[in-house]
Amino acid sequence: MDVIETAAGCRALLVGARATGRTVGLVPTMGALHDGHISLIARAHEECDVVAVSIFVNPLQFGDPEDIAKYPRTLERDLAECAKAGAHVVFVPTIPEMYPSWPDPPATAVTVGGVSDKWEGASRPGHFDGVATVVAKLFAVAGPCRAYFGLKDFQQLAVVRRMASDLCIPVDIVGCPTVREPDGLALSSRNVRLSETERVAAQALSWALAAGRAAIATGERDGAAVHTAMRAVLDHEPLVDLDYAVAVDAATLDEVTTIVDPAAVRLLIAATVGPVRLIDNSAATIDDHDNEQQSATSHVPSLERIG
Repeated sequence: MDVIETAAGCRALLVGARATGRTVGLVPTMGALHDGHISLIARAHEECDVVAVSIFVNPLQFGDPEDIAKYPRTLERDLAECAKAGAHVVFVPTIPEMYPSWPDPPATAVTVGGVSDKWEGASRPGHFDGVATVVAKLFAVAGPCRAYFGLKDFQQLAVVRRMASDLCIPVDIVGCPTVREPDGLALSSRNVRLSETERVAAQALSWALAAGRAAIATGERDGAAVHTAMRAVLDHEPLVDLDYAVAVDAATLDEVTTIVDPAAVRLLIAATVGPVRLIDNSAATIDDHDNEQQSATSHVPSLERIG
């Protein structure tokens, strides 16, 4: 496994791989790798000849200096996990390598209108500009490839797909299933910052999504009523501070007032638990949820149990 710190070095290696007829898979990460990331690397390993993983904590997508300061950094462990999962190349650039003008931001930034404006975009201004900019740079370094992203960050995936399409970037974007703990909590690098009590409370996010799916499965078609069903679960968990829980059009991310086709709907949720902002999402139909999620519970616990 080659560990490379420069964009030129990474680009040259991947250009050389394609010159010999090999396909390239790219897994962009910010490190602190967990089983969700490993599943992306494994998927890329199954489908591509050469797997490149990037590890870069991108300062452009953090609005709060404390948030980036607290973001876990476990490079030595991450490199060992990459090697074990079958990565061939790990690109580990410094901030000056990616942004030579830093601490001044780059003069050129990528903004993806529409899908980036709401939900996480509204709650974290500038976040998706930072995501789109760094991913565009990683795509420029990697060249034509397949790039693997988790469905857990559903809005991010939508932003990246739109950017690649609008800019004619020759990258095939692959969305991969969310990986969950046995109790349903979606894996996230931020989970390590939860206390034991907060970790238990965080389960309520996946329970709330299950409540939304159950409401739709029993015939509910009013978007506001689905929101109410999800919020009812979260209201029983005092450690969860809800930002949004909503049914949206899976393509546009616009809020759905009336659900006509449940298969075209996505349930999104974001909340703060203790010091940590967590996001999660789900297909709106139980069958689709079961097909796309890994290690997930799909039941809705009683409110008595939650309370």
